Amino acid sequence: MPSPARLRTIRSAGIPAATAALLLALSACAAPAPSESSSSTPAEDYPSAHIHGIAVDEPAGKIMIATHDGLFDVTTTPAVKLSPTIDLMGFSPSEDWGIFYASGHPGKGSTLPDPVGLIRSDDGGKTWEQLSRQGESDFHAMTMTSSGIVAFDGVLRTSPDGKTWNTSTARFQPAVLAGHPGSDTVLATTEQGPQRSTDGGKTWQLVPSAPLIQFAAFANNADAIGIEPSGVVHHSGDGGMTWTRKGVVGGEVQAITTTKAADGQLNIWAATGEGVLVSKDGGANFAMHNPS
Repeated sequence: MPSPARLRTIRSAGIPAATAALLLALSACAAPAPSESSSSTPAEDYPSAHIHGIAVDEPAGKIMIATHDGLFDVTTTPAVKLSPTIDLMGFSPSEDWGIFYASGHPGKGSTLPDPVGLIRSDDGGKTWEQLSRQGESDFHAMTMTSSGIVAFDGVLRTSPDGKTWNTSTARFQPAVLAGHPGSDTVLATTEQGPQRSTDGGKTWQLVPSAPLIQFAAFANNADAIGIEPSGVVHHSGDGGMTWTRKGVVGGEVQAITTTKAADGQLNIWAATGEGVLVSKDGGANFAMHNPS
């Protein structure tokens, strides 16, 4: 990861503020600077200000956030803690709801090794199975593809089964990895711009003329959402090759997810340190999710 000294040198050279914010996010487990447009109010009993992932079961209306203190259901108030206390640094839902992959560090009282390597839950986060790289890997970024798992622990790695791993020759440092279980297309957000793979993370190419996005998520095989450090939202309908600006999300965005509704509109959820912001119009407008 870029060192603080390197970040100071780069910022003093006069790079754009958005690039500096992305570099800062790459350097440590920290949220980006809040947008000036933020006017949200913290949700009652919101469980954590340190969020590393979000998952939404839209048919059931459930919203879950992976945090420094474990996995929480924030659909209603008060939030419900679903998992043991694990710092879920990396978190990725699978195609089947309730099956999650994660990585990070064990919490107080946990018997898991540190770091926990790759772990999997088949029961919505209540219990976790150790799959591989226990005591070796803290995957800060990870995603699912049709070929398996793509993850980053200082080195970009791919796995067909979560147990055996191949090392990529790519040398970039992703802030976020975004894929979809029905496709082998993966986006990696980096300080140079988004990198794109069409073979499940084996080979990569920098996307020309793309916005500098920090967060990315796929709704399906083709529709992707990207959010700049400043909160500007972009949509891609061709798997991340070309992008169209949509709107702006306020607040300290820390994780996003998206789905495509029956009417063709993209629904977007952005987890912040204050609550979950929701857009039902493809990112043009956002409102705070108010748990009932």
